[in-house]
Amino acid sequence: MYNCAPQISRVLTQLADSRVSCCIDGVLCVNNRSLDATQEVAAAGLAALEAIPHRTLLCNDDNYGLGGSHKVAIEFGLKNGYDYVIVLHGDDQGAIKDLLPEIETGRYRDYDFLMGARFMRGSYLEGYSLLRTTANKVFNILFSIISRRRLYDLGSGLNMFRLSAFTDNFHKRFSDDLTFNYYLILNVAARRFRLRFFPLTWREDDQVSNAKLSRMGFQILGLLARRCLSLSSFAQGEHRAVPRDSYPSTIVGSWNN
Repeated sequence: MYNCAPQISRVLTQLADSRVSCCIDGVLCVNNRSLDATQEVAAAGLAALEAIPHRTLLCNDDNYGLGGSHKVAIEFGLKNGYDYVIVLHGDDQGAIKDLLPEIETGRYRDYDFLMGARFMRGSYLEGYSLLRTTANKVFNILFSIISRRRLYDLGSGLNMFRLSAFTDNFHKRFSDDLTFNYYLILNVAARRFRLRFFPLTWREDDQVSNAKLSRMGFQILGLLARRCLSLSSFAQGEHRAVPRDSYPSTIVGSWNN
């Protein structure tokens, strides 16, 4: 969560649905140093989620970015004995119900990474600009060619990861900013993890994007160039602007049934 006070209560309300809550043992909200009332709104929403046994609210000790917050959530899941983590962005663009068919059929057990795809058949985009859609599709093609496998999305806000995939910390050196997911998908493909995409309903209404299209485009082209130059250097290299030994956070709220 980062500055999503108007949306986070809607995200948590999604989890109150009985089809969703019966699949989830715990909810973790990671506040990445929001400057608005995100933390307070999330605390109220978590307190009301009584159908889910374990609920925790963390605040990062520093602003770690989107990628760094992923690392906080992954570390929390590993330390607390979870098998999977579902990542759902706090700005309410995605619907967790889109993941339910993978869970209810048990299909998720056959994969290490389940990734929501905004641009595959069966997906529905609402309020998403033609320019952003076109740019994403072009990059999907480029990444697919380089990875030698079909990639339908490079990083949406709804994904499910098998936590044991991260035990060797291969993800720790990925960038902590908005490009984290691009490093992740390239390495998931290179390491031949079992990957499945699923269609999404994705909307933009009152969300404020932190991604500037032109700047992101140059960043993506740069990381693609590094990947093409050397797969081993790309996989093992340091891609963070600020390398860290750890990503500490503070528990600011905890609710258990």
